[in-house]
Amino acid sequence: MKIEVVTLFPKMFVGPFDESIIKRAREKGLVEIVIHDIRKWAKDRHKSVDDRPYGGGVGMILKVEPVYEALKELKSKNSKIILLTPQGKTFNQTLARKLSKFQHLILIAGHYEGYDERIRKHLVDEEISIGDYVLTGGELPAMVLVDAVARLVPKVLVKPEALRHESFNQNQGLDYPQFTRPEKFQGWRVPKVLLSGNHKEIEKWRKKESFKTTKKNRPDLIK
Repeated sequence: MKIEVVTLFPKMFVGPFDESIIKRAREKGLVEIVIHDIRKWAKDRHKSVDDRPYGGGVGMILKVEPVYEALKELKSKNSKIILLTPQGKTFNQTLARKLSKFQHLILIAGHYEGYDERIRKHLVDEEISIGDYVLTGGELPAMVLVDAVARLVPKVLVKPEALRHESFNQNQGLDYPQFTRPEKFQGWRVPKVLLSGNHKEIEKWRKKESFKTTKKNRPDLIK
């Protein structure tokens, strides 16, 4: 999979993809991540990519021309173009799985007050938000999306069977509680059933606890 990010602030991406699972995926050639400075496609000598909105208003708007030129150069027939915006559909695990099937993602991470509407209307395939709150730009949402999607690419995880037991997987709700050594700490003990070796009872306990956690913290996930 190839993921390209078009942004006003490419230096913000230095670090997040150079550690842990994503780093290993890149080194193995499973995922290619390329960060582009949108100013590369600006036409004027000042490399301007934003301007004041028509009709007045506060802040600056990302211009349509540099985005159009960027996509003209980067887009292929296999590309999926995504705009990171609070106005988009909320990102979730189902959407992450869907996006992990594409060969090529292009993410547009705007900044400041928003986008020229012609970008949204004519140049992108999908608009995505990572939650009902406002950030200073689309860079952090782009990082979240890349991380969530890249780990779903085949062979990225050393133990892919772990995906089956994660929160939000196939509407199974939140993950069950997990424990490790020591068995007792500060008077807090590991549940006896997990020490029993009875895998049938352990599975039953995990399903019960998963349901309890989901009902308490995310009742909206329970059908």
